[in-house]
Amino acid sequence: MSWRAIATIACLALLPSTTRASPPSETRPQCADFDPLRRPYFGDLHVHTVYSLDASTQGTRTTPAQAYELARGAELGIQPWSADGTPLRRVRLQRPLDFAAVTDHSEYFGETSLCRVPDMPGYDSLMCRVYRTWPRLAFFLMNGRTTPFGICGPGMEHCRTADALPWQDMRDAAEAAYDRSEACRFTTFVGYEWTGYTHRNVIFRSAAVPAFAPSALEYSRETELWDVLEKLCRAEQPGCDFVVIPHNSNLSAATTFQTQRPDGPVMTAVEARRRAANEPLVEIMQHKGSSECFAGAGTEDELCDFENVPYDDIGARFITWMRREPAAINFARTGLGIGLLELERTGANPFQFGFIGSTDTHLGAPGLADEENYPGHGGAGVPMRRELPDMLLDPIEYNPGGLAVLWAEENSRDALFAAMQRRETYATSGPRIILRMFAGWDLPTDLCERSDFAAVGYQQGVPMGGELRSGGAAPLIAVRAMKDAGTSDKPGLPLQRLQIIKLWVKDGVVQESVVDVAAAADRSASVDTSTCTPAPTGDDELCAVWRDPDFNTAAPAVYYARAVQDPTCRWSTMACNRAGVRCAEPATVRRGWQDCCDPTFPKVVQERAWSSPIWYSPGG
Repeated sequence: MSWRAIATIACLALLPSTTRASPPSETRPQCADFDPLRRPYFGDLHVHTVYSLDASTQGTRTTPAQAYELARGAELGIQPWSADGTPLRRVRLQRPLDFAAVTDHSEYFGETSLCRVPDMPGYDSLMCRVYRTWPRLAFFLMNGRTTPFGICGPGMEHCRTADALPWQDMRDAAEAAYDRSEACRFTTFVGYEWTGYTHRNVIFRSAAVPAFAPSALEYSRETELWDVLEKLCRAEQPGCDFVVIPHNSNLSAATTFQTQRPDGPVMTAVEARRRAANEPLVEIMQHKGSSECFAGAGTEDELCDFENVPYDDIGARFITWMRREPAAINFARTGLGIGLLELERTGANPFQFGFIGSTDTHLGAPGLADEENYPGHGGAGVPMRRELPDMLLDPIEYNPGGLAVLWAEENSRDALFAAMQRRETYATSGPRIILRMFAGWDLPTDLCERSDFAAVGYQQGVPMGGELRSGGAAPLIAVRAMKDAGTSDKPGLPLQRLQIIKLWVKDGVVQESVVDVAAAADRSASVDTSTCTPAPTGDDELCAVWRDPDFNTAAPAVYYARAVQDPTCRWSTMACNRAGVRCAEPATVRRGWQDCCDPTFPKVVQERAWSSPIWYSPGG
């Protein structure tokens, strides 16, 4: 056994038992920068390429292999396309990602392949001709859960055969891009999106995955999805494991955090534990809005006005009569509170989840979350196959999305997947803010001044995603945030404040408090929206050790942290400025740019990061 392995075992032995790594799923060298106290890795677990129906019908031609190349630092050509197939736009990340997963919709894998590949059965069907000539019409027809005009052949045979082609290519691309050397520069995960009413991404731990990607066409409820994945993956495929990540609860029409279906009984403790085990994370930030909370919907938190989409169902993007004001139950903060109530009712918490962000890009462009020069992500957005339209390139209520951050010992599949399972994760709205949180009964009050912040946090407490057992008068929470360092060409902006959000149960009702535990001395930062020149005043680092003054040992509670950056221009403001739109001069407000002058949409944005929660349960 090497000295490094011995040191690793010794260091891991100091950590709480709940944080120990699972048995390895692969044989590979340990990463050269292995750190037993873990470091943050930035990535994107929600990426669509040419194999997704909604992406391909909007002009996307990016393959999974090309998506991974962009994530590793290469340039990517994107739509629109010239007659000879030359991309008219190109994008590149300011910094490569550490990890990514292509998660194309498993629904219509086969149909999309048949309509794109000449000589495939069904290529000349009426539906495929509609797909190639009027792709947006084909998108709506095929998403109506119909495959008319004989595209799939007798008994759906052609589509079932063609389903295997994208799935194999996605698996091959993930394997080819995964860096198994000691450098550990980039990690991939095999994954896909299950497009039920509340969409979910399925991320597999290793290259051992089912032979097909179960879709909502055959498994229409999340419980059916868990059934088939537990059977085909955990039970029948050696080395196979998975996590399921719900997303866009803000557009789920109150379905993500329900505990009883209209046609079913109330959730039991067994069902609650199964949900928490299979769905340890939720995506709270992506290009179709934030799902943390909504201003005026069950909260008085002033910072819940961040990247809100003003309707609660994705269909309302296209059908205005479907538009309803979002309800509190659409948001992750409410889901955490419902989980506490369920814990009191049944003894099990179905919504014990950590947070991640991602882009949900439909350009095959993982990690493209910067506000500046945002090209639009395409999902339910503006199609552009042949020419670049003279208009905002995404609905103004959308945004560039966010990133997933995983605290892990190294950049490998096993280490990153273990971070997801134990919920030691956090979300950002795009910047690479570093955020860390621990909770314990006896943490040193001077922990922010010490160099062993993480070591003491692990030894005397639990990290984000953990559970705090009974054992003291009131917990102390240590939280530290550091600004995005940025690049030499574009430094990151400082932080304005650091907050802890607490939810707890009192007399059967969920209570909420939002506490500023640290703040910059000068919070007067501003930005000139005419030039998008920021005037930052915040701090490079904020840190606090906070003791809950209202702690009740008999009441379940949950805590998470939120770090907030100084303000900058929103992507739409930058785009409107580049287009020469001046709202005081109507002649400059061309068709397609009217939303630039809608006062209900903000001109500036305060980027942020959200830690996964830490839970307290009476009696442990």
